Amino acid sequence: MQVRRPRFAGLSRCSLTIAGMTVPPEELELAAAFPAADRDRWRELFKGVLRKSGAATEDTPLESIEELLSTTTYDGITVRPLYTAEDAVPGRPGIPPYARGIIPGNDVVAGWDVRQRHAHPDPRVTRAAIQADLENGVTSVWLTLGQAGLPVTALKEALGEVYLDLAPVILDAGAETQAAAEAFLALAAERGVEPTRLIGSLGADPLGLAARTGTSVEVEPAAELAVRCAQDYPGLRAIMVDATVYHDAGGSDAQELGCSIAAGVAYLRALTGAGLGIDEALGALEFRYAATADQFLTIAKLRAARRLWTRVAEVCGASPGEGGQRQHAVTSSAMMTARDPWVNMLRTTIAAFAAGVGGADAVTVQPFDARLGLPDDFARRIARNTQALLLEEASLSRVADPAGGSWYVERLSEELAETSWTWFQEIEKAGGLAAALRDGLVENRLAATWAKRRDNLAHRRDPLTGVSEFPNLAEKPPIRTPAPEAPGGGLRRVSYAQDYEVLRDAADAHAEKTGQRPTVFLATLGPVAAHTARATFAANLFQSGGIETRASGPGNDPAAIASAFQESGTDLVCLCSNDKVYAEHAGPVAAALREAGAKRIWLAGKGDYPGVDAHLFAGCDALGVLHTALDDLGVVR
Repeated sequence: MQVRRPRFAGLSRCSLTIAGMTVPPEELELAAAFPAADRDRWRELFKGVLRKSGAATEDTPLESIEELLSTTTYDGITVRPLYTAEDAVPGRPGIPPYARGIIPGNDVVAGWDVRQRHAHPDPRVTRAAIQADLENGVTSVWLTLGQAGLPVTALKEALGEVYLDLAPVILDAGAETQAAAEAFLALAAERGVEPTRLIGSLGADPLGLAARTGTSVEVEPAAELAVRCAQDYPGLRAIMVDATVYHDAGGSDAQELGCSIAAGVAYLRALTGAGLGIDEALGALEFRYAATADQFLTIAKLRAARRLWTRVAEVCGASPGEGGQRQHAVTSSAMMTARDPWVNMLRTTIAAFAAGVGGADAVTVQPFDARLGLPDDFARRIARNTQALLLEEASLSRVADPAGGSWYVERLSEELAETSWTWFQEIEKAGGLAAALRDGLVENRLAATWAKRRDNLAHRRDPLTGVSEFPNLAEKPPIRTPAPEAPGGGLRRVSYAQDYEVLRDAADAHAEKTGQRPTVFLATLGPVAAHTARATFAANLFQSGGIETRASGPGNDPAAIASAFQESGTDLVCLCSNDKVYAEHAGPVAAALREAGAKRIWLAGKGDYPGVDAHLFAGCDALGVLHTALDDLGVVR
C-alpha cells in the first residue's frame, strides 16, 4: 500500500494506491474501520474516568462532564476540554484580518527578527555586547536610554560597530525620547547614511510613559517625530505602543490587548491630526506585547491583537492590506524569578516558542538573570541561542502559521479578541486611554486582576517551579551588578514570585544571623510507603518559604517521635502519613509532641484529629502557613 501525498496538500487531496488501483480522494474514508466518534461518546468515556477519581458519579449528567473539565482564564474565558470543527475560524495567512499572520502562506520567510535588549550604563560594555550579539545571530538592537539604561550622550559610542542601514536600532528612552531621537538621527547623518536607508524605531510612547511614571501625556512631540519620519526616514517607525506596562502591573491578556488598542487609536488620532494620512499613520506604529510561559494564551494574544488592529484600520478607512500590525514580543518580566533563576531559561524558551508560533515579527528573550541585575555574557548568549535553536533546529521559521487548524487556538483567539474589544470600548467611553489612566480606571481594573492572580499564587493554584514548587534551599544565586533603577510613580510593577521571595530572603537573613535555618519537624508516621507522599508535599511547601524540614523517620512510637522532635531544635511540627495511619496514631503522637514542647502542630491532609492545630493540603493558603511558621520561629520580615 502506498499513500501519495502531493507537496503542501492536505489529506483531503490525497489518493490511495492499493495493488495498482487508485482510490479517488472522494471515496477514501479515513479510519473507516472505526465507529464514528461523537460528543456524547467522548463524554461517556471521560465520565468513567471522572467516576474513578470521585469527581463524578453515576448520576452526573453527560452535559456536565465538559463543565467539570473546563477552566476559566483571568479574562473570564472558559477553556473547554474539547473543541471541534464547529470552533474553526475561517482565514488564511497574509489575508485580513491577519489572525494567521501578515505573511502569505506560500511565502514562508527566514524567520522573525531576533532582537536583543541592552541597558548597561557603560557605553564600552554595551558596545562590546552589541557587537557580540550581531555577530552571533541577533538581527536588531533594542537600546534602553536615559535613567533606566545608557546615557543619551553615550549613544554614539555604544553604536560604534553598528551599520545603521543594516541592523535596525530600536530606541527606548522614556522621558528623553526627543533627545535620543535627535542624537540617533545626527549620528546617522554624521556617518553618511542615506535617510531612506535608516531602519529601526525611535520608540516614542508618551502614553506608555504616563502609565509607568504617572506623568502627564504629551502626544504632540511624538506626532511631530512621526511626520518627520514619514517625510524623510521611511524606514523608521516613530512610535512604539508598549503594552508590557499593563502586563507588568498584573493585568490579564485581554486587558493588555485592550489598552494597547486604545493607545494605538489615540496615536492614530494624533498623527492624522498632524497631517498624516491614515495609511502613513498606521505605518508609524509598532506594538510590543509580553510573551509568557502560558504558550496557548500567548499564541492567541498575538493572533487576537492582529485581528483587533485590522478592525481598527478598517473602521478608519485604511487602504486594503494596510491593517497588518507590526508586533514585537518580549518574554514576560512578571514571570521571571530571582530564586532558582536557571528555571527562567525554560520559561523564556516556552514564551519565545509561543511568540514565534503566534506570528510575532520580532522577539526578545530576556536573559535568565534579568531579575538579579545586569546580565552577563553567558546569560545573553543563552538568550540569543534560545531563538537560534527555535528558528534553526526546531524549524519554526519554515512553517506558515504553525498553530493554524487548531480549533482550540482559533476559538481562544476569537474569544480573547472579543473580550479585549469590550475592554477597549470601555476605555474609549471613559474618554480614551489618557483619561482612563488619569482617572484610575485602568489601575483599578489591573489591580483587581492582580489580586486574583496573587491569591492563586498564594494557594499554589498557579505554581512557580523553583519558587512555590520544588524550591532548592541549597542554591547559590549568581551575583550580578545592579541594573539602573527604572522610573516609577505610575502603575505598579509586580513579580509573580515576589511574595515567596520576600519570605525566602527573610529566612536566609535569619539563618545567616543565627547560624540556624528556620526549621519545621516532620513527624513521619507509619512505614515509608504510608508517609512519603504527604511528607514530600509538606517539605515542598515549607521550603518554598525558606524553612528547612527534618523528618523523624518511619515509625509510630509516640515517645520515639517526641525524642526526635526535641533533638530537631524547633517547636513546630507537621504530622505526615495516610488517613488510615492517622486514624490510629495521630492523636497519641500529637499528645506526646505537645508534652515535649510543640508550639504548633499541622497535619498534612484533612480530617479532625485531637491535638492538631491546622492542616496542609493541596489548595491551602501556603503563604498564610509560611507567615505563621516564620512568626512562630521569630523570623523578622
